[in-house]
Amino acid sequence: MTELSKKEQLYALIRANPFIAQQEIAAELKLSRSAVAGYIASLVRERRLLGRAYVLPDDRPIVCVGAANLDRKLRALGPLAMGTSNPASAIESFGGVARNIAENLARLGAAVSLITAVGNDTAGRALLAHAQETGIDTRGALRLDDAGSGTYTAVLDAGGQMAVALADMALYDRITPAFLALRQQQRATASLIVADLNLTHDAIETLQQDAARDGVDLVIVAVSEPKMNRLPASLLGVRLLILNEGELAARLKRVLHGDADLAGACAELRAQGVADVVVTLGARGVLFTTAAGVDHLAAPPAEVVDVTGAGDAFAAAVCLSLQDGASDLALACRRGLQLAKLTIGCRETVCPQLTPETFGALTQV
Repeated sequence: MTELSKKEQLYALIRANPFIAQQEIAAELKLSRSAVAGYIASLVRERRLLGRAYVLPDDRPIVCVGAANLDRKLRALGPLAMGTSNPASAIESFGGVARNIAENLARLGAAVSLITAVGNDTAGRALLAHAQETGIDTRGALRLDDAGSGTYTAVLDAGGQMAVALADMALYDRITPAFLALRQQQRATASLIVADLNLTHDAIETLQQDAARDGVDLVIVAVSEPKMNRLPASLLGVRLLILNEGELAARLKRVLHGDADLAGACAELRAQGVADVVVTLGARGVLFTTAAGVDHLAAPPAEVVDVTGAGDAFAAAVCLSLQDGASDLALACRRGLQLAKLTIGCRETVCPQLTPETFGALTQV
């Protein structure tokens, strides 16, 4: 292969993904790092490159880091009976906390990128294709030939409330600090970074340290009580932590009784370094930190069709409200509750009727 064709291939890779790291280019083209640097310098001299991944301030995306799964929801047609077969209806959709938040954001008109891991399988290709069609930039995704894409199976009772869920998400352990280093430039240009706790402890710690260094706000969204141990002991560098009562109790390793306990627990988390905390309370609304302590917002009345994805919708509205340093957490939570209400009324995990106008129309509770 000629030197010219190597340079043209390199140029094509950068055009396809302005955030691609030199190490990735070297591996793709079987070149040394120094050779890649030489080709890039040559393209700059020719003014075919004016600097990679230059992003205007108004175009800075929200970067979501974490899970993108194939979701299966089974809804019982009558009362659930344990230990036997139950008649049910089934629906299959795309899910994963980070992916759900990203889709909500994209449908609401935000610029958004998704850093996740998928298998090089039918599900993985479908996940990425759907995300791209929705307007999510997936160029930062890790594609794995030796792993299947993540799956999440939820069993709902006849009223649409979750009875149990099973998750196969081991592939997200492959989103390591070394992999995140390849996406450092992409993260440094974000208006906000949102990470879910399907990531490892070391990956979360890396995101914390890098966000603090780069001056980018970081929001962490809890996913389950067992995965609270992935949250580092120090929460320095975290702008906001979103979690539910059970996850908060798991973090502090004790049972919490009532709002006074919850308020004290939020104060403990702040002492660990997080700037703000939002505790989702299901039908009772949310508790969130303020300069004076905590405040509470009731959830608006909602017709429950399916609760799956409501928490992710809430998180998306909060994040969209807080991007680029905005600080009105009360308004952010009001918008979050309204978007969660819309999602609870949909059968889909992300309400397909969302538009940029939806966000503007979210009213106060």
